[in-house]
Amino acid sequence: METTQFNNKRDSESNGDVVEMSQVHKGNEKNNNGQIVHDTLDYEPSGWLETTITKVGSTTGGFFQRNGDAMKTIFWFIFNGLVIGYFAGCWYYWANISKEPLVLCSGFGSLIAFLGIIYFFVIYFMVVKRFLGKWFERVVWTKVSEFTGYLWKITLFRWGFVLAVLAAIAVFIYFDTKDAPDRLISLLGLGILLLLGFVFSANPGRINWRSVLMGLLLQFLFGVIFIRVDQGRAVLQCFSDKVATFLAYGIEGAAFAFGDLLVRTEAVFAFSSLPVIFFFSMLVEVLFFWGALQWFVLKLGEVLRSATSTTVCESVIAVGNVFLGMTESILLIKPYLCLLTPSEMHVVMSSGFATVSGTILAAYIGFGADPAHLVTASIMSAPAAVCYSKLMMPETKRSLTTVDNIQPMRSEDQSALSAATRGATNGIALILNIIANLVAFVSFVAFVNGVLGYGGGLLGNPNLNLEWIFGKIFIPLSWVMGVPWEECELVGSLIGLKTVVNEFVAYQRMGEMLKAGLLSPRAEMIATYSLCGFTNPASAGIMIGAISAMAPNQRETLSGMAVRAFFTGCGICFMTACIAGLLMPEGSFG
Repeated sequence: METTQFNNKRDSESNGDVVEMSQVHKGNEKNNNGQIVHDTLDYEPSGWLETTITKVGSTTGGFFQRNGDAMKTIFWFIFNGLVIGYFAGCWYYWANISKEPLVLCSGFGSLIAFLGIIYFFVIYFMVVKRFLGKWFERVVWTKVSEFTGYLWKITLFRWGFVLAVLAAIAVFIYFDTKDAPDRLISLLGLGILLLLGFVFSANPGRINWRSVLMGLLLQFLFGVIFIRVDQGRAVLQCFSDKVATFLAYGIEGAAFAFGDLLVRTEAVFAFSSLPVIFFFSMLVEVLFFWGALQWFVLKLGEVLRSATSTTVCESVIAVGNVFLGMTESILLIKPYLCLLTPSEMHVVMSSGFATVSGTILAAYIGFGADPAHLVTASIMSAPAAVCYSKLMMPETKRSLTTVDNIQPMRSEDQSALSAATRGATNGIALILNIIANLVAFVSFVAFVNGVLGYGGGLLGNPNLNLEWIFGKIFIPLSWVMGVPWEECELVGSLIGLKTVVNEFVAYQRMGEMLKAGLLSPRAEMIATYSLCGFTNPASAGIMIGAISAMAPNQRETLSGMAVRAFFTGCGICFMTACIAGLLMPEGSFG
C-alpha cells in the first residue's frame, strides 16, 4: 500500500516536472533567425560585497555605453601613440645602432612600407574622403568623367588615341626584343589566340572593342610593370616572398598536429603543404567578416569597370577570382546572379576557369611552382578574363545591375572568432577535395598509361602514355607561346594533363620535371602561367553546380555556354602565358 502511494506520488511529481518544463519551453520565443530566446531569471544580489560589485559593474557599463564615442577616440589615440612610439624606437635603433642599409622588403624598410600603406588609407578615409570626398567628386571627378566621355565620342580622338597606344607598344616591343627576337614568337601566339576568339565569337558584329582592347592593354601594362620593369618586379618578388613566408606559418600548426617527421623531415605533401589551406581559409573568412575583402574587391572592380566599360558584376567577379576560388567569388554577386545576361554569366564562368584560388597557392608552391609567377599570373588574368570573354560572347542585352544597386555582401557570422572557426572548418572540404582529386586522377592516369603502354608494347612502343600523346598534340601551342622547340613536347604534355585531368596533376608532374632538370627557366615560366587556371572537367562541373544552386533560372543558360566558357578560360591562360613569354627574358626571376 505504501509502495503504491509512493509510486503515485513519484509519477505525480514527474508529471509536474514535465508540465513545468513544457511551460518553460512554451514561454521561450524564437527570434528572426529561428534561435530560441530564453527568459531572463529574476535575481536579486544578497550581501554587501555582491551588492557593491553589482552596482559598480552597472555604473561602469553605463559609463562606457554613454561615452562610447569618446572612449573609442581615446583608445585609438593611445593605440596610435604606441605605434608611433614603437616606430620612433625602431628608427633610433636602425640609425644609431644597427646602421643596416634601408631595404623596403626587409627590416626597418618593410616597417616603413607597411605603416606607410596603412596610414595612407587611414588618412584617406578619415580625413580626405570624409571632408573632401563629395567636393572632389562634384567638382573634379564628375567633370573629368564628362570631359573624357565627350572626347571619346569624337571619332578622330578615339582613333588617334588607339593608334598612339599601338605605336607606343610597337616601339617598346621593338627595342625590348631586338636582342632576343625569339621572344616575338609569343606575340604571334597572342595574335593567333585573338584571331581564334574573333572567328569563334558568338556575335562578331556586336563586339565591344573598347572592352576587348582595354582589357588587353591592362593585361599588357600589368605584365610590363611586374615583369619587365625592375622596380615593379622587385615589388612583386617582395610581395610573393611575403606571401610564401606568410603561408609557411601554417606549417607550424601542421607540425604540431602531424609531427616534424611528416611535415619538415619527409615533407609529405598531404601533411606539409595542404594543411596550410586551413590557415589561409581562416584568414579569408575573417577578412570577409570585417568587410575588408568585399570592399577591396568592389573598389578594384569599379576601377576595372571604368577602364573596360563592362558592368559592375563582371568587373567584381574578375577581380574577386584573383583572391578567392571560383565558387567563393560568386558569393560576392550572389543576389544578382538571377539577373545576369548570358554575356555577363559567360564572364563569370570563364574568369572562374581562368584563375586559381589564393587559398591553394600553397599547394602549387609545394609542387615547386615559383610564387612570383603564380601571383603575376593571377593579377594579369583579371583584365584578360574581361578581354577574351567579351570577345567570345559580346553583350547583346541590357544589363539589369548597376553600380548603385550593388552592395557588399555581409558575413553570416556573429563574431570574428566564429568566422575564423568556420573558415578553418571550410578548409576541410577543400583539402579533402584536393586529396580526392589527386588520388583519383593520378591513379586514373597511371591506369590509362598502363593500358596505353600495354597496347603500344604490342606495336613495339612500350613507352606510349598520355604525356607522350598530349605532348605531340600541344607542341604547336607550346611553340607559339614561346617555349623553346626542344621543350615543347614536355610543356605540351603538362597543358594536356591540366586540360583533361586537372592543374594539380600538371603542377605535380612539372615539379618532377624541375627536379630532374628537364625544363629551362623560360619553359618553366611559360608552363606556370599556362597551367594557372581551373580549366578542367571537374572544375566545370563544380562551377555549373554552384551557380545552378544559387540561380536555378540560369540553368539553361549555363548548359548552353559551358563548353564555350571552358575554352575561353583556356584561351585566357594561354594569353597570359604569351604576354609573359613576350616580356620576360630568361632568368628574370633568378
